[in-house]
Amino acid sequence: MIKYNLLCKKCDLSFDSWFASSKEYDKLKKKKLINCHSCGSQKVEKNLMAPKLINKNFKYKHEKKDLIKYQKIKKTISEYQKFIKNNFEYVGENFAYEARSIHYNDKKKNKNIYGTASKQDLKELKEEGIDAQMVPWFENENN
Repeated sequence: MIKYNLLCKKCDLSFDSWFASSKEYDKLKKKKLINCHSCGSQKVEKNLMAPKLINKNFKYKHEKKDLIKYQKIKKTISEYQKFIKNNFEYVGENFAYEARSIHYNDKKKNKNIYGTASKQDLKELKEEGIDAQMVPWFENENN
């Protein structure tokens, strides 16, 4: 299979098309079976294409770059988790109940909590005007 970038000489549309081989392209072109899918013109020619060169280190460089990005994100999340653990009270599965309790009880307004809640719980809290945020969380031996 070969992919060519084609150019319609009538409407200047540039588009890609696949062919079984370069000979197949030539055969279809000779039989006038290649046409522009926009204007229908048969004045379609191969367009100039840049070759795709693959560097043997390309994949490794991108994997390394992705790994560095992942490690940076993981470090940031770890710092958030540490801050939350040090400054908030863990309420586990009772998060929605505790959040409502804080919201509707003036005596508890300064209490910070964290825990787990379903998407439905979070939606219902939002509908009640209770601000709750979802934070990515992972367990790690370094936390």
